[in-house]
Amino acid sequence: MKAAVLHKTHDPIQIDDVTLDNPASSEVIVRTMAAGVCHSDLHLVEGLITAPLPCLLGHESAGIVEEVGSGVTDFKAGDHVIACLSIFCGKCERCLSGRPNVCLNRPVRDSADTPRVTLNGERVEQFANIGGYAEQMLLHENTLVKIDKDVSFEVAALIGCGVTTGVGAVLNTAKVEAGSSVAVFGVGGIGLSAIQGARIAGAIKIIAVDLAEHKLAKAMEVGATHVVDASSHDPVEAVRDLTDGGVDYAFEAVGIKETSEQAYQATRGGGVCTIVGVLPEGVNIEIEGLSLLSEKRLQGSSMGSNRFRIDMPRYIEMYRQGNLMVNEIITRRGNLEDINDLYAAQKNREEARSVILFD
Repeated sequence: MKAAVLHKTHDPIQIDDVTLDNPASSEVIVRTMAAGVCHSDLHLVEGLITAPLPCLLGHESAGIVEEVGSGVTDFKAGDHVIACLSIFCGKCERCLSGRPNVCLNRPVRDSADTPRVTLNGERVEQFANIGGYAEQMLLHENTLVKIDKDVSFEVAALIGCGVTTGVGAVLNTAKVEAGSSVAVFGVGGIGLSAIQGARIAGAIKIIAVDLAEHKLAKAMEVGATHVVDASSHDPVEAVRDLTDGGVDYAFEAVGIKETSEQAYQATRGGGVCTIVGVLPEGVNIEIEGLSLLSEKRLQGSSMGSNRFRIDMPRYIEMYRQGNLMVNEIITRRGNLEDINDLYAAQKNREEARSVILFD
C-alpha cells in the first residue's frame, strides 16, 4: 500500500510501497478515507521532536474497518471509525480515574514485537502509533471510536485530533466558565477549535491573536469577538487593553516559546493559561516567579483531556446542530502525493487545516 514515510529529518517525505502485518487478536485494519495535516508531524520532519526513523507519518485520520482480529468484539468490517492517538489500556490508575488520555500503559506493539509496518522487510514506525498517511492503518482497537455513517470522513478526521484538542482544552482541561474572558494565541486548526470551545462554554469576550490577517478573519467567523494582529501590535498589551488587565483564560495553540510566555503574561491574576501547542523538545518556558503569588496558573493539555469514545460523538452532535463549525476550518484539500506541498503551506502558516483525501 502507498504511505508517506519520513526517512530523514529535513528531507522530503517519500511516498513508499509498504506492507502491513496481519492484525493481532486485539487489532483492526482500517481503510483510510481522510487524514488531516497537523503541525505535530511537521515538528518531526524538522527535527524539533524525535522518533525512530523511518516513520510513517499522520495521526488525524478516519476510515472504514476492513478486518478485525479474533478478539475484537466492538468493531466489524464496514464500520466507520475515527482514530485517536490517546490509545488507552482501560486498566491503569489513570484510565480508571477517568483520564485515559494520559494512560500509563498504552497497548501498542513495542520494538521487540513483530512490526506492524515494514518497507522491504525493515521496520517502519507509526507516528503516534497511528501512521495515518497511508491507504490502510493497522491499529489496536482502543485507538478507535465508531461513528455514524452519515458523517463525512474529512470532518471525522479533523475531530480525530485538531477539533478534540482545541475544544477539549477549553471544555475539559481549563473548564472555561460562562461569562469569562478568553484569549487564544495562534488560530490555525486547533486555535479555531479552541475559539469555538470558548463560544460553546459561554465566554463573553473571546480574543484571537495571530500574525495572519486571513486567519483572524476566520477566527471572527467561528466565534471570536475581538482580534489582535500580533504583526503590528504587542499582543500582551493589546489583550490587557481589551480586558481588565488580562483574560481569565489564555490558550497557546502554536507550540512556540514566545507565544507561550505571551499567553501567560496576558492572563490576569487568578486566571489559567493552558499550553495546547506542542513545544519542541528541550524548550523551556520562562515565567516571572512573583506572578504565581496572584494564583495565576500555567498548565498543559494533552489532546484536550479527552475521553475520546465519549467526547468525539458529542463533538459530532455539536457539529450536526451547527454549534461546532468544522468544514469552515478546512482551507485546502489534496492527495497523498501532495504531502510535501501541504506541509510547506503548513510551515508557512498559510492554511488553517489541510486534508488529504483517499479514493
